[in-house]
Amino acid sequence: MTPPFPFLFLLLLLPSVSSLLPPDQIAVLINASHLVNSTSWDSSSSNPDPCLWHGVLCSPSSSSVLSISLSGFSLPSSSQQLLLPLLCRIDSLRSLDLSDNRLSSIPPGFLSSCGALAGLKLINFSRNVLEGNLPDFPGFPDLESLDLSFNLLDGGVGTQLDGLANLKSLNLSANYFIGSVPVNLGKSLLLEELQLSMNNFSGVIPPEILNFRSLTVLDLGYNSLVGNIPDWLGQLQYLHTLVLSSNKLSGGIPGALSNITSLSRFSANQNHLNGTIPSGLTAHLRSLDLSYNGLSGLVPSGLLSPLNLQYVDLSVNQLEGQIPADLSPNMLRLRLGSNLLKGVIPYAQMETLQKLTYLELDNNSLTGPLLPALGNCQSLALLNLADNQLSGPLPPQLGNLSRLQVLKLQHNGISGGFPEEITGLTYLGQLNISWNQLSGPIPSSISKLRNLTTLHLQNNNLNGSIPDSIGEMGALMELQLGKNLLSGNIPTFPQSLQIVLNLSSNQFEGPIPKTLSQLVNLEVLDLSDNQFSGPVPNFLTQLSALTQIILSNNQLSGIIPNFRAGVVVDYLGNKDLRKRPSPSTPTSGKKKPVALVVLILLSSVVLAVTVALLVVAAVSRRFYRINDEQLSSQENIPLPQVVESNLLTANGIHRSSIDFTKAMEAVADPANIVLKTRFSVYYKATMPSGASYYVKKLDWSDKIYQLGRHDKFGRELEVLGRLNNSNIMTPLGYVLTIHSAYLFYDYPEKGTLAGVLHGRDQLDWASRFSIAVGVAHGLAFLHDCSSGPILLLDLSSRTILLRSLKEPQVGDIELCKVIDPSRSTGSLSTVAGSVGYIPPEYAYTMRITKAGNIYSFGVILLELITGKPSVSDGNELAKWVSTNSSEKEKWDHVLDYRVSRTSQVVRSQMVAVLQIALACVSTSPDARPKMRSVLRMLLNARCA
Repeated sequence: MTPPFPFLFLLLLLPSVSSLLPPDQIAVLINASHLVNSTSWDSSSSNPDPCLWHGVLCSPSSSSVLSISLSGFSLPSSSQQLLLPLLCRIDSLRSLDLSDNRLSSIPPGFLSSCGALAGLKLINFSRNVLEGNLPDFPGFPDLESLDLSFNLLDGGVGTQLDGLANLKSLNLSANYFIGSVPVNLGKSLLLEELQLSMNNFSGVIPPEILNFRSLTVLDLGYNSLVGNIPDWLGQLQYLHTLVLSSNKLSGGIPGALSNITSLSRFSANQNHLNGTIPSGLTAHLRSLDLSYNGLSGLVPSGLLSPLNLQYVDLSVNQLEGQIPADLSPNMLRLRLGSNLLKGVIPYAQMETLQKLTYLELDNNSLTGPLLPALGNCQSLALLNLADNQLSGPLPPQLGNLSRLQVLKLQHNGISGGFPEEITGLTYLGQLNISWNQLSGPIPSSISKLRNLTTLHLQNNNLNGSIPDSIGEMGALMELQLGKNLLSGNIPTFPQSLQIVLNLSSNQFEGPIPKTLSQLVNLEVLDLSDNQFSGPVPNFLTQLSALTQIILSNNQLSGIIPNFRAGVVVDYLGNKDLRKRPSPSTPTSGKKKPVALVVLILLSSVVLAVTVALLVVAAVSRRFYRINDEQLSSQENIPLPQVVESNLLTANGIHRSSIDFTKAMEAVADPANIVLKTRFSVYYKATMPSGASYYVKKLDWSDKIYQLGRHDKFGRELEVLGRLNNSNIMTPLGYVLTIHSAYLFYDYPEKGTLAGVLHGRDQLDWASRFSIAVGVAHGLAFLHDCSSGPILLLDLSSRTILLRSLKEPQVGDIELCKVIDPSRSTGSLSTVAGSVGYIPPEYAYTMRITKAGNIYSFGVILLELITGKPSVSDGNELAKWVSTNSSEKEKWDHVLDYRVSRTSQVVRSQMVAVLQIALACVSTSPDARPKMRSVLRMLLNARCA
C-alpha cells in the first residue's frame, strides 16, 4: 500500500533527527505528535528525539520503542480513528496506555493492527467514555494485561476475549455489563487478576472460575450476585485478594477460605450473610471486612490476634458475647460497632496496641469503667465508645492520646468532672460526651482545643458559667450545651459557629445578651427552657444566616420583632410574649345617623382637596431634588475594585442580560443576600432586562483560599463554564476583585433542597426520587470528567439548588479549585463540608476523595428518605439511620411516614433507596460504591 503523503514527507526529514530509532518508528511518532497535539510530544524542534518525549519509553540502547503512555493527554474522539491504528505500526511495542482520555470507541483498525503485534503485552483503555458492547479481540498473541475499567461499555461478556492466549490480568470494573460472570477469558487459563466490580453482573459465582488456578485477585464487588459464597474458592491457593462486597450473597462464610495461606484481603461487606464467623478465618489475613451483614454468634477466640492482621470491620451485625482479649499488636483499625457485644473492653492489651488508629466499639452493651489503659494507644486518631453502658469518670490519661481527632463517648453513664487533660488534645476536631452524668464546671482551658469543630456536652449535670475563653475557639462550628445546670453571664462566642448554638434547658436569666449579635453565620439558635426575660432584641433579626430560633418556655415579653422570611421562630411558653398584630380595618360600634355620616363625608372631601393641593405643590418642588439625592446615594455605594471580568456562556440571552456593574451594586447591599453556605454568600441580582441571577461571593481574605491566583482561577472557571450537564450549576461569568471573586449563575426559582425539603410544604416521593437521580447524574458526571475528576468540598442539601421540584443542580463545584486545605490550622474536616455530611475519614486525612463525596450524597439520600435534617438533637442522621435500620422490621420507623404511607410502590422504592444510602454512608471508604454504580442502583430502584 502506498504510504500517505505526510508519511513520505516525514521520511525526507529523518536524517536531521538525532536518534537511534528506526526511521519508520520516528516517522510514526512524529506523525502521531500532530494528532496528539500536546507540548509533551514536541516534534517542532530542529532535532527532536522521540525517546525523550513524555510517555515514550525506549530500549536501553534507544534502538526501539517499548512503551507509549498517553494517559491524561485529553485525546479527543476525533483523533482516535487515525491515531490508534498509527501507533500499532511500531512493531516493537510492548505496552500502550491510553487511559484517562475522551475516547468513545476502539477503532476496528486498532484491533486488527495491534492484534497482529507479537510482543504487545499491555493495553489500558481505562477512564475513557467507551460505549457499546465489548468488541472482539482477535490476535494479540502475547497480550497479558487488558484494562477497560471506568467506561460506558454494556451488554454481556461472552467469548470476545476467549482468543487471548496469554491473558493474565483483566479489569472490566465500573462499566454497565450485564448477565452472568464471564468465564471465557483466555485459552490458556493463565488469568491471575480478574476485576469485574461495579457492573450489573447477576446470578451465582460460577464454578468455572476454579479453572483459573493461578488467580491472585478476584474482585466481584458491587454487582447483583446471589447465592452462597462457594466452598471451592478455598482451592484457589494463590489468591491474595477476594472482594465480594455489596452483592446479594447469602448463607454462611466458608471455613475453607482459611486454607488459602496467601489470602491477605477478604471483603464481603454489605451482603445478606448469616451464621457464625469461622474460626481461623484471619490466620493469614491482613484485612477483613464483613460489616453490614447478619452474622451472629461469638467473635471467635483468636480471630483478632494474628500478627499479620491490621484491618478488621465487623460492624453492623448481630455478634454477641465479649470482645476477645487477644488483639494483634499490628492492628491499625478495629471496628466492632452496632453489634450485641457485652462485657468490658479488653484493657489488658491496650499497652501493646501502639499502632491502633481507629477503635470503634459503639452501639453495643459494653459495661464497666473507662480505665487509664486507654491512654496507652497513643496512635489513636478516632475513639468511638458511644451508646454503651460505660460508667465511672473520664480518666485523665486520655490526654496522652496526642493524635486523637475524634472522641465520641455519648450515651453512656460517665460521671465526674471534665478533666483538663483532655483540653491538651490539640488535634481534636470532634468531641461528644453528651447524654452522660458529667458534673462540675467546663474548664476554661477548653479554649486550647483550637481545632475543635463540634462540641457536644448536652444532657449532663455541668454547672457554673460558660468560660469566657470559649470565644478563642476559632474553628468551632457547632456547640451543644443544652440540658445542663449552667448559669451566669453568656460570653462572646466565636463567629465560626455555623450549625447550631444550643443553650436550652439551663439556668440562664436576664435579658438575651448582646454578645449573640456577632453570630452572623449561625443557622440555629436554641435558648429555650431558661429564665430569659425582657424583650426579644432586634439585633437577632440581623443574623443573616439564621433559619430557626427557639425561644420557648422563658419569661420574655413584648412583641416579637420581624424576622426575615424563612426564619422559624418558636416562642410558645412565654406568657407576655406575642407576635406583632396584623394590620386590620377597625369596625364601628353603633350605627350613626345617615345625615351625620353625609356631613362628615362632605367635610372630609373639602379638607382632603385643600390638603392635596398643598401637598402637590410641595411635592412638585421637591420631586427632582429627592430623586437626585437617591441617585447620589446609589452612586456613593462603594463598589468592589474589579481586576478582571468575563462572560463564560455562549447563550445570547445571558450575554445580553448580565450587567457586571449592576451586579456589583447588588452585592454591595446586604439586603440582597438570599443564601449562605459553608464557603459562599449568594446574592440575588436583578438586571436592567428584568432577569435575575445568583451572584456568589468567595472571599479571598479567608486564609483557606489560595491567594494571588486570580489568573489561574480565571482559567479554571473557563473550564468549568464549558461543562455541559443539566444537573450541574456551571458559571455563566465572573468578576474577580482584589479581595473577592463573584460568580454568576442562573437563578434557581425553588431555592435550595434543604429549604424545600425541611420547609413547610410537603415534597412528594416523585419529586424526591427525581432529585436523587438528578444529583447522582451530576456527581457521576463530575467524578468522570475527561479532564480529571471534579471533587466537592461541601456537598449538602444546602448546596443543591432546584430549578424546579424535579430539576436539581449541584452547586459549589469550583471550591476545590480555590480552597487549599493545607492552609487550615486543623484537620480537613475543619474546611471540608458541613456538619452531618462530612465523612468520618476526613477527620484524619488532608485529602478530598470521591468516596468522601459518596458519603455526603448518601446523607442527602437519607434526608430525602426520612425527611429529617442531617443533624438533629445533636445526632447525625447517618448514625441514627444506621443504628435504626439494622433490622428490616425497623425500616418503617426510618422512612418518612407522610410519604411512605401513600402506596406500597412508594414504600418499596424508598426501601430500595434506603439500602443504597446505607452503602454510601459506610464508615469504610473502600466499602462505598462508586458514583456511577450508585446512579445505576437508583435507576434500578425505580422498578422496586
